[in-house]
Amino acid sequence: MENFLKLVRTDGTLYNYTPTHEPLLLALRTSFETRIAFAAAHVVVDPLRTAEPLTQAVIDWEATLAYREYLWSLGFGVAEAMDTAQRGMGLSWPLALELIQRSTAAAKARGAVVASGAGTDHLPAGKQCTLKEVTDAYLEQCEAIEAVGGRIILMASRALAAVARHAEDYASVYAAVLRQIRQPVILHWLGPMFDPALHGYWGGDTIAAAMQNCLGVIRAHKEKIDGIKISLLDAELEISMRRDLPAGVRMYTGDDFNYDRLILGDEQGHSDALLGIFDAIAPAASLALAALDASDVPRYHQLLAPAVPLSRHIFASPTQHYKTGVVFLAFLNGFQSHFHMLGGLQSARSTAHLCELFILADQAGMLRDPVLAMQRMRSFLLLAGVA
Repeated sequence: MENFLKLVRTDGTLYNYTPTHEPLLLALRTSFETRIAFAAAHVVVDPLRTAEPLTQAVIDWEATLAYREYLWSLGFGVAEAMDTAQRGMGLSWPLALELIQRSTAAAKARGAVVASGAGTDHLPAGKQCTLKEVTDAYLEQCEAIEAVGGRIILMASRALAAVARHAEDYASVYAAVLRQIRQPVILHWLGPMFDPALHGYWGGDTIAAAMQNCLGVIRAHKEKIDGIKISLLDAELEISMRRDLPAGVRMYTGDDFNYDRLILGDEQGHSDALLGIFDAIAPAASLALAALDASDVPRYHQLLAPAVPLSRHIFASPTQHYKTGVVFLAFLNGFQSHFHMLGGLQSARSTAHLCELFILADQAGMLRDPVLAMQRMRSFLLLAGVA
């Protein structure tokens, strides 16, 4: 078999590419010493048992949980049923709850860490809800997670963004929810580049004003808050907020563009991590965090430097379709037998985009079996019309 691939550019022209980079060698571990690191994990569908791929889905539970076992084996906690798992983009609350139940049980069996997303996505789409209805929806999902002994990530709510008129509305809903949860939660602030329906979250006319409103909620309930994950793709905003957090409240970076700098930190502190990109670059991230534990900063940079261009490509605009790249890489690496997604979102990225992803993954050492990856890339390209 030829040792090169015929790939396609955005203008439709073809070119040859030969993978040349060795895959990173994994080292198993249970956790990290100096940073907390959650990987937000994707789900695997079962296309052979899915009759209506655009509107209904059947989850391949064995493959889905096996991927979580893989992430745990590299030292990560799993952030479950988050946007990486297509929450709000194909993963319904009933499916999310079953995923949470199965994942929490699997984590307990191996002594691993999992925290799960609680939101309001079971409310009817497009319905104008009251603040009480949003609060009750949050509490319903929180109670379901607590019922299986799970930790909570309190996700940003589209329903709350739609009904809230000012900062006090957000404060009242979060106060009502936080008063009733049993253990400290991780708050979740997803920027509009990830979900346009969350524009203006926390109230305020600017991001800076919204950040102050969010900090007000955190300060008022700091005993109920373990930390906050923000995904604004703005390193300076995150650093500014990190320095204003109350003592004992963690900043979990959700910045899939600048995570290397933010996790490393500075003389005034660092961010921990809750990242969707860790699903895709788990080997590099695991080795880099272990290097940081050993105070080997040059090795940390060496491992993550080639991973950052891959990350920025996967999360390129429209950012909410980053899941397509994450699942495609899992397919190339043999973690699932197909490239199908909930809601047919495998079609959300172009062939040229996925060709560039292949090159960047090779350059970052993220193709764990280059021969298999080439075989699978060829099968994908054949269906895409690349002879």
